[in-house]
Amino acid sequence: MNREYYLQLAESGLRMPIGTDLVLHEQPDRLAVLTDGRRLGQVLEQTARRYHTPLAFPHMDLELEKHQLLHMLDVPSDQWAKFHFDVISDEVLAAVDARLGDPMIPALQAHVDSVRYITEETDLLPMGMVIGPFSLMTKLISDPITPIALAGSGLTAEDDDEVALVERALELSMRIILLSLRAQIDAGARAIFVAEPAANKVYLSPKQIEAGADIFERYVMQPNLRLTQEMAQHHVDLMFHCCGELTDQMLAQFCRLNPAILSLGSSRVLWEDAAIVPKDIVLYGNLPSKRFYSDDLISVADVMEQGERLVTQMRQAGHPFILGSECDILSVPGCHETIALKAQALAMPAADRAAEGAPEAVATV
Repeated sequence: MNREYYLQLAESGLRMPIGTDLVLHEQPDRLAVLTDGRRLGQVLEQTARRYHTPLAFPHMDLELEKHQLLHMLDVPSDQWAKFHFDVISDEVLAAVDARLGDPMIPALQAHVDSVRYITEETDLLPMGMVIGPFSLMTKLISDPITPIALAGSGLTAEDDDEVALVERALELSMRIILLSLRAQIDAGARAIFVAEPAANKVYLSPKQIEAGADIFERYVMQPNLRLTQEMAQHHVDLMFHCCGELTDQMLAQFCRLNPAILSLGSSRVLWEDAAIVPKDIVLYGNLPSKRFYSDDLISVADVMEQGERLVTQMRQAGHPFILGSECDILSVPGCHETIALKAQALAMPAADRAAEGAPEAVATV
């Protein structure tokens, strides 16, 4: 797509939660839907229609690529959730390479086929979704923090087996994410949502980075730049997401990926981030949707008021902006209706907000 498309969406005042999980949980047989690409695609379409957006977001399941990888290595499925590598040998990498052409697990195939449904049977913009390489790496080993810190202190893979494990896990991550990404592009994805929530200061020491360590560059930026190169070759746009705790320096580095849309968590003050992010990158977010499950934490009226405040602040900052959630909005047992009401309030069209008596925009906080 032309980047102007996303800027025009921002200019139009679009408000949209990432709410596919909510609609999925309204299906009487949601687990069956997750392995049926057509029905999952219909959920994506229903979500986009409900929230008045032309962007059809896939269901965000950041375990799909890990499960596909472990399947290719013949790890029993009942071990997938807690499986971690202790060592990743050349033989493991070769085994994965040998099976990249094998059929996908049903859940990942349905994920790809849901994108194809949007491409072939709707007028919506088909979007793909993959986990980021760094975030997948953190799921593959039991303790990624210590070896990353060791690498930040100057140790290399030749010096330390744990550092070598991190770097081999990143290699595995890139292989499987590229497999998933290419399949979604082949299915017609015009944009890819890359979710990289672990690329934050919990896993990567700001002090080490400020002192000159290249861990953020090597472990976060270079793998993600590789993904953006792949997307650029197919004229596919990037929506980059990180809802983790960030430093301004990390945020500035993300801008090197040149995403069409940059999605950030509620810990970030977006109108201040507008001074860091180039104006041809649409900022997206970042109402505290992880708190939507409780009226004590945030009410429907709070969602409407905070949304108006954020829209006003971003307008004053003069930065292209789409109001949305800080991440995907997950259904919580016993709280689904409460969460769904707040997602609906977030996405409420202007005329409906006026009819509901939405709060006036607040200029300052």
